[in-house]
Amino acid sequence: MTNGLFLSFEGIDGSGKSTQARQLAAALRDLGRDVVLTREPGGSPGAEEIRALVLQGEPDRWSAETEILLFTAARRDHLERTIQPALARGAVVICDRFADSTRVYQGLSRGDLRDTVDQLHSLMIGREPDITVLIDMDPEVGLSRALSRKGSEERFEGFGADLQKAMRKGFLALAAAAPDRFRTIDGTGTAAEVAARLHARLPELFGPAQV
Repeated sequence: MTNGLFLSFEGIDGSGKSTQARQLAAALRDLGRDVVLTREPGGSPGAEEIRALVLQGEPDRWSAETEILLFTAARRDHLERTIQPALARGAVVICDRFADSTRVYQGLSRGDLRDTVDQLHSLMIGREPDITVLIDMDPEVGLSRALSRKGSEERFEGFGADLQKAMRKGFLALAAAAPDRFRTIDGTGTAAEVAARLHARLPELFGPAQV
């Protein structure tokens, strides 16, 4: 195998996407696949430093325009140092968030900046995941889950339920606009139930018998 497979996981805060990304990576490793599990912002040393800048602090720490630039810088470093080398050797790359999160968080939910996001993406990134898994979740439930974690990276959760609702609407609109790339999964139920739905939607990895 000379070309790998690039999957991203998207969803509102508290949707369970990070859990599903980890479980998918473990399931594929059990099958003998070379898997790189990574995240955004982050995934490379330089990008992890930017992650601390954008996910910690007060909600109004950065303008949406500044966030777009920071996320794009982190994504470019991540792509160069982690994603592209892994794909070149034939690995499955599973990324917890990618460009669609920037399109929704900064491009739609915090101002009408989608054109700016797309222009920067075209100029500096230039590729989409092969498959994007959207874990769909009720915004109120997702926010409750996210806030219950009580971690240090709660800057976006601090924007509240209205942002969560706007983000869910934005993600669903992206999925509707790119049906060949997106696989939308119902995030309700146990982690095992969600994983079963996910595996059934990934015949590229688990075979047609499970579809």
